[in-house]
Amino acid sequence: MAKAKKQVGFEDALWGACDKLRGTVEPAEYKHVVLSLIFLKFINDKFDARREELISEGKEKYLDKQPFYTMKNVFFVPEESRWSFIIQNAKQNDIALKIDTALNTIEKQNPSLKGALPDNYYSRLGIDVSKLAALLDEINNIQTNEDKENDIMGRVYEYFLTKFALQEGKGKGEFYTPKSVVNLIAEMIEPYKGKIYDPCCGSGGMFVQSLKFVENHAGNSKDVSVYGQEGTTTTYKLAKMNLAIRGIPCDLGEKAANTFTNDLHKDLRADYIMANPPFNQKAWRAENELVNDARWHGYSVPPTSNANYGWILHIVSKLSTNGTAGFLLANGALSGEGQELEIRRQLIENNLVEAIVILPRNLFYTTDISVTLWILNKNKKSRTVEQNKKIKNYRNREEEVLFMDLRQMGSPFEKKYIELTQEDRDKVTQVFHTWQQVGANKKYKNIPEFCYSATKREIAEKGYNLVPSRYIEFVNRDETQDYDSAMKALQSELTELLKQEEMSKKELLGVFKDLGYEIKL
Repeated sequence: MAKAKKQVGFEDALWGACDKLRGTVEPAEYKHVVLSLIFLKFINDKFDARREELISEGKEKYLDKQPFYTMKNVFFVPEESRWSFIIQNAKQNDIALKIDTALNTIEKQNPSLKGALPDNYYSRLGIDVSKLAALLDEINNIQTNEDKENDIMGRVYEYFLTKFALQEGKGKGEFYTPKSVVNLIAEMIEPYKGKIYDPCCGSGGMFVQSLKFVENHAGNSKDVSVYGQEGTTTTYKLAKMNLAIRGIPCDLGEKAANTFTNDLHKDLRADYIMANPPFNQKAWRAENELVNDARWHGYSVPPTSNANYGWILHIVSKLSTNGTAGFLLANGALSGEGQELEIRRQLIENNLVEAIVILPRNLFYTTDISVTLWILNKNKKSRTVEQNKKIKNYRNREEEVLFMDLRQMGSPFEKKYIELTQEDRDKVTQVFHTWQQVGANKKYKNIPEFCYSATKREIAEKGYNLVPSRYIEFVNRDETQDYDSAMKALQSELTELLKQEEMSKKELLGVFKDLGYEIKL
């Protein structure tokens, strides 16, 4: 326990040193300055450890032979890229150029890092030499040679990603999804074996947590292969570094690219998809663009005004025959009209929607509104249907959707945010998996204010609206009469949506209507 406390103190000290960069570089660039240097230190420590290993084995003549490093999954580091060289020159006026050269040379020497490292980045920023030297000194204190599982470096990287997301806040933290949310998705869809895909992977957190889930449940991470795509170049680089630090092989394509207009994995069919797409993305395609795209085959074409259903159908098109997906969307996707309603009807009639889970407010750094976790299952029949039919009062889950409301869950985190604790997630996943496994004599019951299993017929009768409060019974919380509380929540949500220009006037009115208020703007 003492060691863990010391590590947390060290992380805070490092953050303090990095924070001194403020005023020297733009906040949006801040994370890239720090994380690239942490990555450089990490691969150098692994390189140095491998050199010592070769010396101890009497193989000094191979010390500068790249294959003797790559065979152990260690990146080869040329002399001008070595950390010792950087530290020796930390206070020189050309240290920024030396760092750029170091990163560029490493990328050229190691093909798997292609596109991962910044190009002439530090020279362009013009960081004050004394501040950059102070930052290098702090990073130099990170010792990873005894870190066999990459825990120290992984923790430092995770710590910084979280800090940067918190600092950047609304509209700017899209590169990072809070860990408790990612863990909930992994624990619900259980990506033990096969291909995992994230079409908007940010800094790669979905992959990191899903592989940790596999390892924590006695699985083998080698049974999992990772595919992803990211549209922003700087975030794409973060993802490649984040995964490389943890030794996770991945295929993120050769460059950053728009998933809709330049799908880098056209032939991929994934067993598991985990994603946190941009909420209510506007103008995601031109009016006549992608109209006949194969991803919409069998469904209506998603509207140009909002990408939510474009993301849903892209995800559906990427699922394998028995594939499962867990992804996040703004609540407006639960009740949209027009093309959205028609697509939603088709998804339900095709038995693809398995669960709809409303999450608490203030979970995310980019918005304080409540959002929805969707679970899609390409083959709900796989739940041992024949065995289930032998059970008295059997209900075919293929024809049902589980609705869950988690808005009363969560614990305070980082002052104004909350997180779903392990206890919260255990409660959710236990109910979800019990509901799924009815054929194994598991007993599921609807719980007021928490969960309800709705038949396809019930959903059709409610106009294919997927707002959980339309189905879940409320006893102690009156969803329609608690006027003051509801209006405060609506006012906050409306202010945020208007600020971000995420929804049209019609869509905003729909949000009020779904919650029982007829409003005129």
